Amino acid sequence: MDHAATTPMDERVWQVMAPYLREHYGNPATMYGPGRKASEAVERARGQLADLLGARPEEIYFTSGGTESDNWAIKGIAHAWEKKGRHLITTKIEHHAVLESCHFLEKRGWEVTVLPVDGDGLVDPEDVRRALRDDTVLVSVMHANNEIGTVEPIAEIGRILRERGVPFHTDAVQTVGKVPVAVDQLNVDLLSLSAHKFYGPKGVGALYVRRGVRLEPLLHGGGQERGRRASTHNVPGIVGLGAAAELAAGEMGAEEVELRRLAWLLWEGLRERIEGIRLNGHPEKRLPGNVNVCVQGAEGEAMLLCLDNNGVCVSSGSACTTGSLEPSHVLLAIGVSAEVAHGSLRFTLGKESTVEQVEHVLAVLPGIVARLREMNPLYARREGKGV
Repeated sequence: MDHAATTPMDERVWQVMAPYLREHYGNPATMYGPGRKASEAVERARGQLADLLGARPEEIYFTSGGTESDNWAIKGIAHAWEKKGRHLITTKIEHHAVLESCHFLEKRGWEVTVLPVDGDGLVDPEDVRRALRDDTVLVSVMHANNEIGTVEPIAEIGRILRERGVPFHTDAVQTVGKVPVAVDQLNVDLLSLSAHKFYGPKGVGALYVRRGVRLEPLLHGGGQERGRRASTHNVPGIVGLGAAAELAAGEMGAEEVELRRLAWLLWEGLRERIEGIRLNGHPEKRLPGNVNVCVQGAEGEAMLLCLDNNGVCVSSGSACTTGSLEPSHVLLAIGVSAEVAHGSLRFTLGKESTVEQVEHVLAVLPGIVARLREMNPLYARREGKGV
């Protein structure tokens, strides 16, 4: 139940990739037969992804994943537009790949405006409008938040920026392949995605760059990707990304309906069985399958480990990959106190999730919460149960 972290590769994706790991191992940059075959596979995948996004194939640039795509979009625009200005706008709830890229530029003389969000995690488009300056060269707002699942008003923000001629980037790592994403409807100039979030392989992603947008390369050393991204192509990964995109185009509609049903069953069941639990994120404008909760009196990491012992994999917002015990910056941004944020859990369902799995969580989590609350002297004292 942690599909927002990664998804299992679809067997059909693996079947398409496998020949390019051994049989068709050519380098697409070479001109002889095996190289041409690899190049044809790369371009076929480019077309498959472009079809999913409603983009032109020549606007798709393959990368190593969402983090590289975010870094490239932000740093590449900043350097390409530096003569116009050194002001960027983003939000408090962005992925660290965006926030740290902005911080990197900030230390080198750029100015960054970080916008707030409301209690549901929504950015106000009018806040974006008010923050624009004559020297603004980029706005980066994620399509949907990876923790609380809130889907942002990207199309409306994009319309504002198009009127002002300001490049607009969105991190769509959590939405591509899960909900419809059409670059023209969203009014975006750059869009980041990652294959392993929608049943493709790890280590490959893409950056959509609208035709005519100036962007400095992030990687130098070769002429790959029409001179914009040096590095030998990850042919098997790119083939897998294309296959996953084609499958998503045909299947995500039915999957979205089922995931929303399962998420509702999970949330309703948790609310009925556990007192002092709250749902984080917008109640309706949210990703299918996302249920992010805070549980009073129970620490998130402890709940995570107990669930793991019961065969359930989830994420907690109370720690990051570095082992830090800092609460989630996203939960703090929507007004959750640090104390309550430490009791967060993120359930994210996928196409293999079942009603039986939801029922298993509902059977084991209430008991886990009860035991942890009994061991929490502060919660016991607050509830009048002694210490």
